[in-house]
Amino acid sequence: MGPLKGVKIVEMGGIGSEPFSAMMMADMGAEIIRLERYKESPGFMDPKLDFTNRGRRSIYIDLKKPEGIDATLKLIKSADALIEGFRPGVMERLGLGPEDCLKLNSGLVYGRITGWGQEGPMANAAGHDINYIAITGALHAIGRPNSKPVPPLNLVGDFGGGGLLLAFGMACALYEAKISGKGQVVDAAMVDGASVLMTMMHGLRSANLWSNERGSNLVDGGAHFYDTYETSDGKYVAIGSIEPQFYKILVEKLGVDASEYKDQMNVAAWPEMKEKITAVFKTKTRDEWCELMEGTDACFSPVLTMEEAMEHPHNVARNSFVTIDGATQPAPAPRFSRTKEEIQFPAPIPGENTLSVLEDWGFSASDIETLKKDDII
Repeated sequence: MGPLKGVKIVEMGGIGSEPFSAMMMADMGAEIIRLERYKESPGFMDPKLDFTNRGRRSIYIDLKKPEGIDATLKLIKSADALIEGFRPGVMERLGLGPEDCLKLNSGLVYGRITGWGQEGPMANAAGHDINYIAITGALHAIGRPNSKPVPPLNLVGDFGGGGLLLAFGMACALYEAKISGKGQVVDAAMVDGASVLMTMMHGLRSANLWSNERGSNLVDGGAHFYDTYETSDGKYVAIGSIEPQFYKILVEKLGVDASEYKDQMNVAAWPEMKEKITAVFKTKTRDEWCELMEGTDACFSPVLTMEEAMEHPHNVARNSFVTIDGATQPAPAPRFSRTKEEIQFPAPIPGENTLSVLEDWGFSASDIETLKKDDII
């Protein structure tokens, strides 16, 4: 029932940002078949727990044989879109590049996700999230003063700047294709996406309101009212009391002398005020601070582990996590009032749906038997 119900997508199985993007679209109702690399050794984890592969059926086709390419092209011919996350040129060498596919299916939206993009001096180099965000300025900005940059997991390049960028691009192109009847290529690069995520910081820099010194700015932990603090039981809380009215509540809840904290935006005073607040937060446990501040306009929250996050009352009330086949994972987002988002299937075992997918996508019994006999599937 999701908003992408009726959209058919062929996913050339990859890792990282590509399956995350496909997961987002599958959660929104798209019918996606994930084409796995034939007879490739399994990954380092139980495929049923690779949640980014949820919502799709999985098939094996041998792309090293011409018959496998022909079978893949037949699938693509009846699809609305294709997504792939290989290095530039790989799909072209297989005979599955945009030119080949759009010649066969002129309305196809052809989505490509790479770290560096389809062209440029780094386009063919290997890399990971940390490399892509390093050249965008994002990695340099994250960390403590007088300390090295801290990788923000692989959220900024792989998933935020990559997977979400591709999903957004695909939705835009699919909408346009409904109007024009023409497909096109979506070139999603993690370096581009991470740069876009830094747009506000570039604005602050242009206004001389952002310093290149890590941990000295408004939202990088430099401000005493926007940081994490340790509590007496060794746990942490987070505060983000930027607006004056929220900052006033924070100061009241801390029980400190308001006159010592009145000049909120005096950057020179931030280190001293941070030292004072650090000492105050260490006087109570995390739960005690939650009792005092959580739910107020102090912009306060406990810093939770992933396990704790699943049990937080707000997340429970919003059903932010769901359990499928005994495995708890984040629920689909965003939410829709009428076309409900949902997880269509748990993550599949690679290749487990090959026969049913081929049948559903128009392959005859004799076609399937021939592919089996020739060891293509």
